[in-house]
Amino acid sequence: MKSIVEWLYNNISFSVPVALMALTVFTGIMWLLDLLIFSKKRKQAAEIAIASLEQTYIKTSPTDENKDNNELEQKKQILREKHLRMPWWLDYSAGFFGVVFMVFVLRSFIAEPFRIPSASMMPTLQSGDLILVNKFSWGVRMPVFNKTIIETGSPDRGDVMVFRFPQQPSIDFIKRVIGLPGDTLEYNNKALTLNGKVVFKGPQADVLDETGEMSGTKMSYVKHFIENLPRKDGSELKHSIFNNFDRPSRIDNGNFFTHTEACIYIPEGIRCIVPKGHYFVMGDNRDNSHDSRWWGFVPEDNIVGNAFFVWMNLGLHFNRIGSIH
Repeated sequence: MKSIVEWLYNNISFSVPVALMALTVFTGIMWLLDLLIFSKKRKQAAEIAIASLEQTYIKTSPTDENKDNNELEQKKQILREKHLRMPWWLDYSAGFFGVVFMVFVLRSFIAEPFRIPSASMMPTLQSGDLILVNKFSWGVRMPVFNKTIIETGSPDRGDVMVFRFPQQPSIDFIKRVIGLPGDTLEYNNKALTLNGKVVFKGPQADVLDETGEMSGTKMSYVKHFIENLPRKDGSELKHSIFNNFDRPSRIDNGNFFTHTEACIYIPEGIRCIVPKGHYFVMGDNRDNSHDSRWWGFVPEDNIVGNAFFVWMNLGLHFNRIGSIH
């Protein structure tokens, strides 16, 4: 029993997907029991009640046949509705199965909503953004267990990935894919090199961080760049990043959960060869992001989906609505 509990704790994220799956199974069982047993009993009870009512009317001597027939039909309808109506406990279980099942299917296989909790992906995503995540572009996965059952594709450099944090799978993280399996990459003194080629980043106007949210320190200016990440097909994906040159480039207290041999910490950064079946990810807010530079690679089994659309911002900044690049 202990080993089963440990396996469940280590392999299943006890969160909304788990609760939704449990609710779907429970309401589904109640719906099936109603279909096979409870509804038939209600129909039998309704038929018996209606037959008893008809016998009562036969024994009477109607003075107005049309009036009595109308009255009889009305009473039969009332009895039928009374006996066919689900009891409250069944109405609140089996009655909600259709809605719960549709939500479960949509969240598990089509698109799932998430909220951005921090500034690690600025300027692409801001704290309070509500986003949608595509659940099928990188493979159809078994709900809760997250195992791929149908291959449909895989992440590319530059894609914005939602994944289960490897060190604590109950927490979802969002970062940008930088390194694919087999890639050699180096992040040295805030410059990124992929497979021996320096990744170009074009300077933009500095951005004033009035609240300190972007830099993670205090009010200051941060450097804004457009980074060109190479894609599998030879094209480039352009996206914005922030750098804060007041913060050191050195990475201290790295705590890799696995494949510690795949990376070397250098004085101003890190150098890695991405293992098979894993991805190296970083936040666009490069100097204020807890990512692969600190805790390692994202296993393929931890992938949740591809973030593709901002549908609302909690601060009601409607200009935030749109596709994610």
